[in-house]
Amino acid sequence: MAQVLEFKLPDLGEGLTEAEVVRWLVEVGDVVAVDQPVVEVETAKAMVEVPCPYGGVVTARFGEEGSELPVGAPLLTVAVGAEPGGAVAGGAPEEPAERALQTAAERAAAEQVAEESSGNVLVGYGTAAAPARRRRVRSVRVSAPSAPTPSAPTPSAPAPPAPAVPAAPASDGPVPVISPLVRKLARENDVDLRSLVGSGPDGLITRADVDSAVKAGAVGQQARATTTPAPAAAPADAPVGSREDTRAAGFTRHPLTGLRGLVADKMSRSRREIPEATCWVDADATELLAARKAMNAAATGADGTQKVSLLALLARISVAALTRFPALNSSVDMEAREVRQYADIHLGFAAQTPRGLVVPVVRHSQSRSTESINTELIRLTESARAGTLTPGELTGGTFTLNNYGVFGVDGSTPIINHPEAAMLGVGRIVPKPWVHQGELAVRHVVQLSLTFDHRVCDGGTAGGFLRYVADCVEQPAVLLRSV
Repeated sequence: MAQVLEFKLPDLGEGLTEAEVVRWLVEVGDVVAVDQPVVEVETAKAMVEVPCPYGGVVTARFGEEGSELPVGAPLLTVAVGAEPGGAVAGGAPEEPAERALQTAAERAAAEQVAEESSGNVLVGYGTAAAPARRRRVRSVRVSAPSAPTPSAPTPSAPAPPAPAVPAAPASDGPVPVISPLVRKLARENDVDLRSLVGSGPDGLITRADVDSAVKAGAVGQQARATTTPAPAAAPADAPVGSREDTRAAGFTRHPLTGLRGLVADKMSRSRREIPEATCWVDADATELLAARKAMNAAATGADGTQKVSLLALLARISVAALTRFPALNSSVDMEAREVRQYADIHLGFAAQTPRGLVVPVVRHSQSRSTESINTELIRLTESARAGTLTPGELTGGTFTLNNYGVFGVDGSTPIINHPEAAMLGVGRIVPKPWVHQGELAVRHVVQLSLTFDHRVCDGGTAGGFLRYVADCVEQPAVLLRSV
């Protein structure tokens, strides 16, 4: 006799209390194995696949795609020991003819998705999302075109079903879309998903469907603009937050949820709790650029070595500076009224991704060489852009390096990444007039800024840290004393 077990949404990492259901990877009635991924969820920090600890037949799912579930809420129930398609699964076993039709239909759906994958599927999440899409295709159930009727059909063989025609989504309940980016695109362009007919497998709404609706809406607006006067202002008694009200007011509403909400909470808390101060200095980075060029020229690449990035050199310099000034590698606990100074340096670095700004962490940086730090920076950056960073790779930092020079700006006063005590900012490196060895010359100059928590140290410590970083940038040989 089958035993029905309930699988709940597990704890996905430090400080995470909820997750959004992005994509179900199994259907009710499917057979799952132990540790098989059953759902893809998005937290405020990363998109992850959740494996099921039970093996059996899925009997129920909780939470539609696009809905948010708290940690500990039921995800699905699994009948352990049940036969697929049996009584527990909710129906009689499939006949061979019906199974053959479904297999052919699934194969056709897979071919259709493969043809559309160049522009319709998970554009913002990188290649890491492709396996999840393929699992989705395997688990989808669609109707196949009618097959020729056998000359002598057996009584047990059911009649082939009629071809399935995609229908518009129902007036209530979830709207089937092929990815969460489709929902975002529709929301940003004010497209009602319920008015669309999906062209994807099983009637799924794809990005191409939303793009077509956006283009059609733009053409319609231009036509109306030539024949109708400008709309009058919304009446004073219009419902606050209505679509007409926001259009008339000249703004749109964007909820602070997911990653954007987490960033907003952390930045607000940092400014509210940390008495921060900033100091900065200009440094001649000409010798650092020359040292990097020499390193990369000496690397053959035959042994798998990668070119050292400027960020990796700045990270190694920051680690050396933190070793000399450990007060900045700390955090403040006001409830205990103590400063916690850490022995290990877990170096975070700001990375811009399609989902927003994230801060991956290079753990135990004090034990790594420049080459090791460079390799880890490359790996974490690629994972960040693909949206596959784990919560553990995004938490636990003790100091942050922010290279905002990649955006073409010279300087900044960054907000400290709470609960850390300091952040080093690096501007762009540009040729400037500079006095070098008593003569005016054109040198490559960079502005360095240090924002620090004034509770952990005074200006002397912060200034000493920043001056040491600038000395290493101007004369990389200074770093040799500590490596």
